[in-house]
Amino acid sequence: MKTATTGPTDILFAGDVHGRFDYLVKAVKAIRPHALVLLGDLEAPQSLATLMKPLEALGAAVWFIPGNHDTDSQDRWQNLEGLADRNLHGRVATIAGVRIAGLGGIFRGEIWDPAQNAHYSSYADYGARTRLKGAHAQATGEISEKTAGQLLKHRSSIFPDVYERLFDSEADILITHEAPSCHPYGFTAIDMLAQALGVDRLFHGHHHDCRDYRAFDASLGFRAYGVGLRGISDSQGHIIRAGERDLERAERK
Repeated sequence: MKTATTGPTDILFAGDVHGRFDYLVKAVKAIRPHALVLLGDLEAPQSLATLMKPLEALGAAVWFIPGNHDTDSQDRWQNLEGLADRNLHGRVATIAGVRIAGLGGIFRGEIWDPAQNAHYSSYADYGARTRLKGAHAQATGEISEKTAGQLLKHRSSIFPDVYERLFDSEADILITHEAPSCHPYGFTAIDMLAQALGVDRLFHGHHHDCRDYRAFDASLGFRAYGVGLRGISDSQGHIIRAGERDLERAERK
């Protein structure tokens, strides 16, 4: 696919990378943004800090939120830790003069379905109770491999404490891995967070599509943009690189 060269822009938002980073370098070389923000599911095959060095050398500060597939293995999660200070999950940072709030990960029913009461208030709460349960199940007092896998998986789950902490902040843009309610698989809880933050734009990944949400602008109170599989948009929602077609999700309505 061709990368559009539409002139300089301050911030680019990149949809699910899923282990491929070469096209990001091409886009940054063409656009020369001040920042590049990755919307989760990076699946970094090595340290993210190392992978992002060519982009940083071009003047683009790289920021990210994790996605659900970033905890599929310990290596994937650890590869994000080299750039941990650029993880926007659960906080607001001013990037190229724009206040951007981030909420990574996904809602998982065993942790918290936002339409119901949460089973756990925080990752610390989940971890303590799970470790205790796992240790009791082992004669050695050590957690099992299965328990360790669950602890890793839920590092990419959304917990109430992180979500609620953002309510006390203000931002211009919200980035999420999950989608707002204007997506068929989105959540009203994401709308509520965007409205509480007072944002005028929201960018999300996860679903590998790029839908036209303009009919929802008035009811939402902000503009929403889905950035497709390996797609790139600028901070005004203009498509810089069209997302790739995900054949597994081609029949979704």
